[in-house]
Amino acid sequence: MQCLDNLLLNTDSYKASHWLQYPPGTDATFFYVESRGGTYDRTVFFGLQAILKQYLGRPITGADIDEARELFAAHGEPFNEAGWRYILQRHGGRLPLRIRAVPEGTVVPTHQALVTIESTDPQAFWVPSYLETLLLRLWYPVTVATISWHVKQTLRQFLERTSDDPEAQLPFKLHDFGARGVSSAESAALGGMAHLVNFLGTDTVSGLLAARTYYDEPMAGYSIPAAEHSTITSWGREREVDAYRNMLARFAKPGAIVAVVSDSYDIYQAISEHWGRTLREEVIASGATVVIRPDSGDPVEVVHQCLSRLDEAFGHTVNGKGYKVLNHVRVIQGDGVNPTSIRAILERATSFGYATDNLAFGMGGALLQRLDRDTQKFALKCSAARVDGRWIDVYKDPVIDKGKASKRGRMTLARHLEYGHYKTLPLAGEAVALEPAQAPLGYADALETVWEDGELRRDWRFAQVRERADAARL
Repeated sequence: MQCLDNLLLNTDSYKASHWLQYPPGTDATFFYVESRGGTYDRTVFFGLQAILKQYLGRPITGADIDEARELFAAHGEPFNEAGWRYILQRHGGRLPLRIRAVPEGTVVPTHQALVTIESTDPQAFWVPSYLETLLLRLWYPVTVATISWHVKQTLRQFLERTSDDPEAQLPFKLHDFGARGVSSAESAALGGMAHLVNFLGTDTVSGLLAARTYYDEPMAGYSIPAAEHSTITSWGREREVDAYRNMLARFAKPGAIVAVVSDSYDIYQAISEHWGRTLREEVIASGATVVIRPDSGDPVEVVHQCLSRLDEAFGHTVNGKGYKVLNHVRVIQGDGVNPTSIRAILERATSFGYATDNLAFGMGGALLQRLDRDTQKFALKCSAARVDGRWIDVYKDPVIDKGKASKRGRMTLARHLEYGHYKTLPLAGEAVALEPAQAPLGYADALETVWEDGELRRDWRFAQVRERADAARL
């Protein structure tokens, strides 16, 4: 929305007063971002580049300052007009700060510094704090990428156990159905793109556009023709089989894949009678793979019943690992899908001898919306300030909640070059990065300067992000 384009207003109200609250003599501040735990013990770092390009890429203007001054005056907050005018005149509207971060796609254990933000002009020491609201929204793409990555590990485990060609199938086993269930187009773009770090299947077009815009990826994901309830039920219950036949006629070509929702009335009758008898020979003759989609009921039980009935109708082959692979047909489950139900569905199917080849999943709300900042307990905190020429540690340590204790001092993230272990370590003096002499044996700095004084210093391509995420394993 154009009315939300002003960077100075992309903050919390109380941030406008914080420049007056630091100790006299403060001329630098240092902040960091971490996941303080949560549902998963490691996160996939992703999305900072998109946020930087979208919101920090445009210099602030005099008109931005005028608008912010008027709004905050009416809103009841003080406003640092002189400070923002200084940034406009001295820096051409580019914010004087340095942001360092782990390379995007990196899988990092929780409780480690993922990003550091520090001021670079003594007259603008307050800028990192002002950007907390904006930059902490990084939690969203990181959390979506993390959920998607962990589901990928589950799927990989079952494919390696039951499939002859697990790596070829894995990228298309989880499809993003989440665009309609999120709160905004921006959420669809960031979340849809974050899922595509791990998979190639999506129906969230906004995610494709975001990957193209922010990570230079021409086409990040793929989809197939698929029916929805309206395109089936518009034929009427008596002509349900004609609706399915139309899908075959329109889309079922040799080598093609077409998905057909089949539970508008009775999923079991649809499989056993319509697909398994009336249309059986047409399915086989088409040379396509027809993917049946149930959309109600208990996911574990329904998927098992669908596999069994499709097996009765179309038969199967037994692969090299001794598991059944259906002929001509597959099943995709999109209702009630979340990381827990996916594992339960796969456990049931595997226990009855069906390879994971037979199944794919579509996840919507549980992928892009059923999460919040506390899913991975994300926080952006100040850890150091330079007051009267001396760096002091800044931290919180609440007696009643030690889980909210924050880190102290200027810091960076280090990685062991051989074993891949991570440690958050202090920085010496005014050093920007970890100096070799200060590094523990075998460790090197894992953070890179990605943004400095209005310029993007690292421009990751989507393929690089994917490669890092895929290289990590549970």
